[in-house]
Amino acid sequence: MKKLVEESGEGLVKLMGERVTLFGLNYIYTGKLVGVNDTCVLLEDAAIVYETGGFTDAKWKDAQALPQPVYVMLSAVESFTVIR
Repeated sequence: MKKLVEESGEGLVKLMGERVTLFGLNYIYTGKLVGVNDTCVLLEDAAIVYETGGFTDAKWKDAQALPQPVYVMLSAVESFTVIR
């Protein structure tokens, strides 16, 4: 099996310190990306997005702030991006 090797400084590592949005199997998480390892990421100032509204809108229609930083398992993440 051929494996694709990630370049250093690409993917989630490249987005460290940015406010990212993670689209998961069940939920959408958003927050400042402060940690990445082989199994999970750590978001500070995090929220769960229950209703997005328009993706070009300035704010999420319904994002509930989480009281503490949250770890999100990479196995549950389908895609990620920075939405400003």
